[in-house]
Parts: sequence; structure tokens; C-alpha cells
Amino acid sequence: MSDQTSSDFVQFFRSSAPYIHAHRGRTFVIVFAGEAMKSAGLRSLVHDVALLMSLGVRIVLVAGARPQIDERLKLRGLTPRYERGLRVTDRAALACVKDAAGTNRIELEALFSTALPNSPMAGARIRITTGNYLMAKPVGVLDGVDYRFTGRVRKVDHETIRRQLEQGQLVLLSPIGYSATGEAFNLSTAEVAAHAAVALSADKLICLVEGKGLVDSSGKREDELDIREAEALLKRRKRIANQFGRDIEAAIFALRGGVRRAHLIPRSVDGGLLRELFTREGVGTLISQERFEGLRQARASDIPSLLDLIVPFEESGHLIRRPRELLEEQIEQFTVIERDGMIVACAALEPHEEYETGEISCVVVHPSYRAAGRADELLEYIERAAVQMGLKSVFVLTTQTAHFFRERGYESKPRWKLPPTKKVDKKRGSKIFVKEL
Repeated sequence: MSDQTSSDFVQFFRSSAPYIHAHRGRTFVIVFAGEAMKSAGLRSLVHDVALLMSLGVRIVLVAGARPQIDERLKLRGLTPRYERGLRVTDRAALACVKDAAGTNRIELEALFSTALPNSPMAGARIRITTGNYLMAKPVGVLDGVDYRFTGRVRKVDHETIRRQLEQGQLVLLSPIGYSATGEAFNLSTAEVAAHAAVALSADKLICLVEGKGLVDSSGKREDELDIREAEALLKRRKRIANQFGRDIEAAIFALRGGVRRAHLIPRSVDGGLLRELFTREGVGTLISQERFEGLRQARASDIPSLLDLIVPFEESGHLIRRPRELLEEQIEQFTVIERDGMIVACAALEPHEEYETGEISCVVVHPSYRAAGRADELLEYIERAAVQMGLKSVFVLTTQTAHFFRERGYESKPRWKLPPTKKVDKKRGSKIFVKEL
């Protein structure tokens, strides 16, 4: 291993520590479609789930079986039938559902039983529990179509599942539920996962989705949505694939039911589950009740994080030094962008109200978070705040970021344009830029 590779590994491992602590003892419901069962990446996925369990995460796994069911129907000379995105499950189809779900369960149990030396599963000792945890009811007849043995989730035996989780077991749910009359019903995998997450008050619903995941019209990944944005997206995008749409609907249902966060992770990304859970940027889309990243006024409790952010820029000469005592006095002037508990950007606005102007200073974005327009977001927010204060202009003093401000409408001005109350360190040679609001 090269020194650089070793250094990268150490840095990643250290940066993952807060997530390791945060996830320990939490309950995650992880759902994936039947395509995963046929993929070369299934073994790696099992290894990653086992690693999560070794870190103290409680896992409920929901495995789909749609392609396996379709294959069995075709082998019998039958054509799979879907209406409104739901399988019409007659007796022949139900037999295929049972066969496919049972086979998938056995394959997963076999993979989780692997314990070869020098493998990711060495010493894991994963124990799986399955059972009649799902009560179901028939979909019935919709628009004249009798869905027969296609069902809806009626109830999840969350108390029994929770006891199994507390004993360190992995709970595996199949897309089959049972009625009080002893009938079996074929269920939507995404619906099973969403109802299980709500019933268990899970901390996360994680959907491993097919394809590239959720991207915008330019192909760029959607990093984050709140519930309202997710609902609007479903209404706006008529061409979302059925399974992907069901995953988004499951995420919304879970969040409305009290689950804190849902993740849509492209299954094809190697290690995507770990990268989403143990890095700040992740690889998928986070859907939350409220925004994962937010812009807000700084608080006194933010001072240690602000110092961590700005001190490197003071040492490099980009910023004038601010003693901690001064930062404590000026904390109400700061606006920050917080991402998952970490301050990733900041800026300050000091008003000179008698001169109807204000100074924008300490515009800093963490080096790892500069590609998403956060500096522009901060600047626009502070300019709006200045207008609300009744200021007619804002100004900045800078030694190394002149072009950034010029490109955003700031004009070079002589020193005498500054308010008399502004003290300037002439030795720094700062350039002055002003923007009329």
C-alpha cells in the first residue's frame, strides 16, 4: 500500500467515526429489488450488511422477487400480468411467488452463513430470522380487475421483530403476508419495507434502487429532497419507472409515519451502502422530513466549529485573524451552512447603519464542499438580509478573491468610499469592492 493510499484510508476511517457512533444501536430497514438477487454484486452487498451489523446497527432486510417470479411463470408457459403497476396474482402466480421468495430466502441465508477465513464474513456469525411477521389483506377488485392473491400490508408484528433485533438477529422479510383466514398474499416489496419501517419506528429506510438513481434533467444526482419536494417530483415526472416510483412513494410514506430519513442508493455502485452511510457527501439521494443541509444564523455553540473552518484560511493569509473573543462578540453577525451537524460554510455581515452600508466578511466554504454553489447561496442570503436592514450597499475587503466578487456585481472603489467607522489594516493591501443593492 502506497503512503498516499494509506493516508487516504486513515483519513476516511477517522472521518467515518462520527457516523459509526451515530448509527450504533439504530434500526435500518434495507430494501432491494429482485434484480439484486441475480447480480454479481449480491455477495458484496451481503458483506456490507454484515459489516453494518458488526458496528451495532440493527437490520431488517426486505428482498424483492419480481424477476424470479416472472421467470417461473414463463417456464410454466404463463404470461405475467400487471395492472396499474401491480401484479395480478392468480393461484398459478401465487405458487411462483412462494417458490421465488423461498429460493431467495435460502440463497441469502447461505450467503450470510459464509465464514471463510480471510473473507469479509470471517467471524461474522450472522443469524437470520424469518417468519409470519406480516398480516395482509387482499387488494380486491379495482376498475373491474380482480387482483386475487395480490395483497396490501395490514399489520406488522413489530414487537416480535424488535425482540429479534435486540438479540442481534438479522430479520429477513419476504414479500408475502398472511390473512387471519390462513391465506397467503403477494405484497409489494417497497410497501412491506415502508410499513415495517413505520411500525418499528426505524431510524432509516434505505432503498437500493436500480439504474443511476435519482438525477435531474442534466443527469446530475439529486443529493437531497424534503417530503414536499419528493411529492412534487412524483407529480412532475410522469416517466419515472414503476419500481423507482414505488421506492419514492415508500420513502414518503415512511417519513410521514415518523421515520427520520430515507435514502435512495444506486445498487450498482460498489460499496454504495457504506459510502452513503459513512461519508458526508454519500452517493445517493437523501429524503428527509426537513432539509439535511440548511442555512441559518450562527449560535454561540457554533464557535468551535467556526474556528476549525476559518483558522486555516487565516493562517494562509486569506482572512484577517479573528481572536476567539472577537468571534464571540460578533457571532450574531454570522450566517452558516450546516450539513448533517457540520458547519461547512460561513459569512458575516457587519452593518454600518448610519452610512446605510454593511461589510461582508469571512466568506468561507470548506474545501470539500466548494462545488455546489454554497458561496453564492451565502452571498445572496446576506445581500437580502442587508436589504431588509435598510442598507443601500455592501462592501468587502479582499486580498485574494477579487475576481469572485467582481463576477457577482461588486465594483472596485477607492478607500475613501468606506464609512469612517471602518478601520483598515493598510499593511494587508486589501482591495475594496462595493455593490449597490
